[in-house]
Amino acid sequence: MVEDGRDARRPHGELVADVLAVLWAAEEPLTPQQINGALGRDLARTTVTTILTRLHEKGTLVRTRSGRGFAYAAADDAAGLAAGRMRRELDREPQRDLVLKRFVSSLSGDDEEALRRLLLESEDGE
Repeated sequence: MVEDGRDARRPHGELVADVLAVLWAAEEPLTPQQINGALGRDLARTTVTTILTRLHEKGTLVRTRSGRGFAYAAADDAAGLAAGRMRRELDREPQRDLVLKRFVSSLSGDDEEALRRLLLESEDGE
């Protein structure tokens, strides 16, 4: 598909999400070449390596030496990454109580009940 004479770009974050999905499904750390193969796309080696390096710098991935390069693994599962994003957003806000109040008021009845149950469970665990 061509728009304004340029190749259409994939939606922002799609490739990152695909890379994370490959790593979550893997039983061991993978090299950029292995990840590129698992993606089944014709991507430049540097494209995959750049994504992996940026995710490592953000703390999303951990890496270990593998020959002359690195092998990568996810630092957390999908739920853990989402929770981390939520926590970072909350940490940026000076009015935490207001943000939490607005968040809770926007929850569905089922989500609100799940949150209440989780809060009670965490109190019982202390």
